[in-house]
Amino acid sequence: MAAPTLDILGIGNAIVDVLARADDGFLARHGMTRGAMALIDAAQAGAIYDAMGPGIESSGGSAGNTCAVAAGLGARVGFLGKVADDLLGQAFAHDIRAAGVEFPSAPLSGGAPTARCLILVSPDGQRTMNTYLGACVTFGEADVEETMVARAAVTYLEGYLFDPPAAQAAFRRAARLAHAAGRQVALSLSDAFCVGRHREAFRAFVAEETDILFANETEILSLYETDSFEQAMERARADVGIAALTRSERGSVILAGGETVTVKAEPAKVVDTTGAGDAYAAGFLAALTRGLPLAECGRWGSVAAAEVIGHFGARPQADLKALIGA
Repeated sequence: MAAPTLDILGIGNAIVDVLARADDGFLARHGMTRGAMALIDAAQAGAIYDAMGPGIESSGGSAGNTCAVAAGLGARVGFLGKVADDLLGQAFAHDIRAAGVEFPSAPLSGGAPTARCLILVSPDGQRTMNTYLGACVTFGEADVEETMVARAAVTYLEGYLFDPPAAQAAFRRAARLAHAAGRQVALSLSDAFCVGRHREAFRAFVAEETDILFANETEILSLYETDSFEQAMERARADVGIAALTRSERGSVILAGGETVTVKAEPAKVVDTTGAGDAYAAGFLAALTRGLPLAECGRWGSVAAAEVIGHFGARPQADLKALIGA
């Protein structure tokens, strides 16, 4: 088996993020569930965008954020996702390549525009997301590039991509290709509401195709339909080789076979929780693909997450290598 030339290949929704601050009254007026991700249509996207206050725009999407953070930690990273041949698609491609990530996906010509996620950040840092998937829904099996998957030590899949109809088949193809090449498959559950929409499909994919699972406490409880974190832990331990379960200020728990590693959260002032789980996965995988111990993988993840939640936006503003001591 040839040595991998990529550490991580992310596959996910290629989205331009638009972030702005908003109070609970704004969320209520627009019928939003605080802290959740909702799928919206083009008309809703236009209405919410027009009502939002001043904000910032950047290339995003869950797996895209993970890839950019991992590249900043020195990992060799690629990303597959569908944008349109429009201004936002060009901006996404430029941003992610500038972050050091290979992005070979061909843009969609004609059809829906590039996806965008309208993120409202509450005063306590909680984020509420409204996603218009646009061109993302066209990502299918044909967009999973076999050579890219074979090159990557870990193919990392974001759970949000379970929503578009063709994407679950694409996930299965990516997993088959990765395992055929002797590589690993990682999955992030992404959002408890997304898990609720596709619970049986998620359970099957976790048990049958996933080597490394990322989830926060709410997501893992939703996956296994239990109120007991301990029960959810044991279900995850039985299903996957490694599970990294985050618990906000209580840190994270890493499960691998009979081993249980508890990692403390890094001190942080919470400004905006957007991208916290994405950054944790990036740090964890950047360390794991270097062959570091699980406790150190968890520390890298915690440091990356703490940096991201300490400011507005999902991309690091500090030198993560310096913070981690890499």
